[in-house]
Amino acid sequence: MALHITSENFKELLATGKPLVIDFWATWCGPCKRLAPTIEELATEYEGRVNIGKCDVEEDDELAMQFQVSSIPTIVFFDAQGQMVKRLVGLQTKPALQQQIDALL
Repeated sequence: MALHITSENFKELLATGKPLVIDFWATWCGPCKRLAPTIEELATEYEGRVNIGKCDVEEDDELAMQFQVSSIPTIVFFDAQGQMVKRLVGLQTKPALQQQIDALL
């Protein structure tokens, strides 16, 4: 299951030593709704190896502003050292996301 990521738990998740993937989304966003099942599948498939979660930009605009999210969905990838390494904007396919996640491992 995808994690619920907020500005409160973000630094803690970065410090786990695992790669982190954040899907910035909103409830009113059509492409975000279409991407949601894929994010859930990936969270299950990579459980224990990669932290994958979602950040609702309406609930937590602080984290969205920190990463200059101006369009959603935006998926941000962090390596195991906590460095942002990639950012994808817009609806993505599962294979495209898997490729980016696999590159983090």
